[in-house]
Amino acid sequence: MSDISDPEDTGAAQMSEPLRRALGDRYLTYALSTIMHRALPDARDGLKPVHRRILYAMSRLRLGSTGGFLKSAKISGDTMGDFHPHGDAAIYDAMARLAQDFNVRYPLVDGQGNFGNIDGDNPAASRYTEARMTAVAEALLEGLGEDVVDFRDNYDGRLTEPAVLPAQFPNLLANGASGIAVGMATNIPPHNIAELCDACIHLIRTPDCYDDTLLKYVPGPDFPTGGIIVEPADQIAQAYRTGKGGFRLRCRYEVEDLGRGQWQVVVTEIPYQVQKSKLIEKIAEVIQTKKAPLLADVRDESAEDIRLILEPRSKNVDPEVLMGTLYRVTDLEVRFSLNMNVLIDGVTPKVCSMKEVLRAFLDHRREVLERRSRHRLSKIDHRLEVLEGFIVAFLNLDRVIDIIRYDEEPKAALMREDWGRDHVRAMDEKDYVTPPPGEGELSEVQAEAILNMRLRSLRRLEELELLREQSELMEERAGLEDLLESVDLQWQTITEQLRATKKQFGKDYEGGARRSTFAEAGEVEDVPLEALIDREPITVVCSEMGWIRAMNGHIDLERELKFKDGDGPRFIFHAQTTDRLLVFGSNGRFYTIGATALPGGRGMGEPVRLMVDLPNEAQIVALFIHDPEGKLIVASTAGDGFVVPEAEVVAQTRSGKQVLNVRGDTRALVCKPVSGDSVATVGENRKVLVFGLDELPEMGRGKGVRLQKFKDGGLSDLTTFSREEGLSWKDPAGRTRTETALAEWTGKRASAGRMAPRGFPRDNRFT
Repeated sequence: MSDISDPEDTGAAQMSEPLRRALGDRYLTYALSTIMHRALPDARDGLKPVHRRILYAMSRLRLGSTGGFLKSAKISGDTMGDFHPHGDAAIYDAMARLAQDFNVRYPLVDGQGNFGNIDGDNPAASRYTEARMTAVAEALLEGLGEDVVDFRDNYDGRLTEPAVLPAQFPNLLANGASGIAVGMATNIPPHNIAELCDACIHLIRTPDCYDDTLLKYVPGPDFPTGGIIVEPADQIAQAYRTGKGGFRLRCRYEVEDLGRGQWQVVVTEIPYQVQKSKLIEKIAEVIQTKKAPLLADVRDESAEDIRLILEPRSKNVDPEVLMGTLYRVTDLEVRFSLNMNVLIDGVTPKVCSMKEVLRAFLDHRREVLERRSRHRLSKIDHRLEVLEGFIVAFLNLDRVIDIIRYDEEPKAALMREDWGRDHVRAMDEKDYVTPPPGEGELSEVQAEAILNMRLRSLRRLEELELLREQSELMEERAGLEDLLESVDLQWQTITEQLRATKKQFGKDYEGGARRSTFAEAGEVEDVPLEALIDREPITVVCSEMGWIRAMNGHIDLERELKFKDGDGPRFIFHAQTTDRLLVFGSNGRFYTIGATALPGGRGMGEPVRLMVDLPNEAQIVALFIHDPEGKLIVASTAGDGFVVPEAEVVAQTRSGKQVLNVRGDTRALVCKPVSGDSVATVGENRKVLVFGLDELPEMGRGKGVRLQKFKDGGLSDLTTFSREEGLSWKDPAGRTRTETALAEWTGKRASAGRMAPRGFPRDNRFT
């Protein structure tokens, strides 16, 4: 790469760097910034920078859980101006989510106004809503002013912000997190605080415990919208052990008796992060497209709670079967993926197990405890120093007053004065034995405190209070020193703190009880349609142009029916509403249509091409009722074919299933059920060949084998029959003729055959 410089400015600095390295360095910088400062949460407090800054800004605005509310615009504005230099809309969206009890298990923001709903409606503008912190948020911030965490400069260096919050509980697991970084992502479900506290206490007692042991205390996620977790226990254990996995979550429902045998399903809890309005739209869609033939209607009767009504098509349907079909095609069952990718030390991203995340939280709590204890120790030392000065002043009150009244520089005089043991007098039959610092001299702090002391503090009672306070502080100081020296005592203190947190936010806390329960999946196996739908007779009619309909009852097949101009009948047969129909196209693909999905017979029906993805250039070769035990023989115009079991041609999608492979001008020509022991073929050259059915292979898909050899043209038709009963066809007069003496036309498969017998149809068709 050439140097970048101004040719006219010879003194300009020259830059030379390969483009690959330049782009790589800059993209790596961007990636690290996204990972550390935007997308991944910190394992210690479970927060991303934007959430941490919002809570810190609210604490600076003194928006406690028992105080007043403040406009959300003010909160997001302060957060943006002081700590988070990004869009105020993004900040407000993040804050609004912390207030949504259907998104966050333990909301950190107490919102007043429209903060969105489970239907997916957006919150009102920030100028219309107000907010304050919740008690849970205060628990994350408790002790922040006691030097328990590091502070760093904000984006412009005017202020400082906490690098992490103290966090009384493992918020990462309690409220979960989700985010997409560069080359990595995270997705963590919410859990129950009381269970997490119990798991932490067990981990303190048994640091080397197995990962699976923690599941006795945290059996799985606890979603804010409730629901039923049907993931097997071994899969849950594997997910928590590796940090990757998933949880199947189903809605909670009850069957409501309407009397006279009628009933309806009432859904009371929907899966986590499923919008109710979109869920209803999806259910309505599967009803319209007849993917849920058991369901007749859905309606929303929700108010403050969730109440979705599902009406069955028949009272004879099993509710569990109905719900089982809906689980497959709607979001009444979802899978929440677990990817516990977090910043384990605030810097390094790592996919962690639940044990590692809890250990990171406990190590953080121990560091918070140590720093808080040292901070308190320094405050106690400072206060004890002041108290010693006050006590000296009380013991030598007359001398202190003289210095203050007559000395020009009383502070310096107080510091020069010798307040040794010669000046200490007895008080209440107890000698003050703690000498002041130095050789009987007061420190600057003590002298300043004496000069700032109020006259009313010179009472005798205050003198006794000072001694009592000094004694209490000395006792507290000794306790703190013991705490800092003993690791066991530190973990004991953390255990007591966790028990207090569990009591505060446990089952007695509003919304603290577990919401999601566990159950076995109870998979509904594939059941035949007759078990799902009322069995009723119908007559299937399909025209030459491919318009299909279902007429009620079994009508006379010779009856004259109406069709569009230029159209006429092609397929007409009796069926049941529980039947499945197979459509074989000239492209060699099979398509499946449920008889219950056919349009009614009052009109002209609908094109088959609207029900399945049959290409415009492909024609319908065959249409018949599916027989799971039956076999079919398929063949192409080139004279290739094979036998295929019907069970293997059923298609699960609209696009169908390719069975007979055709290329170029070759197309699928014949699809007939197999019966008997022989095959008869006739070519366009009117030559007939009869051979044994056992000469044909049974395949699931392919081009097939040669059935008959042709010099000119190709295959016209084929049929299967029993040699004992003979080969039948209709002569030109419409009479059925049966030929049993077939030796003349019998040969090996793929031979040329002999000319058709007298009376064989002119169209070269057996039927």
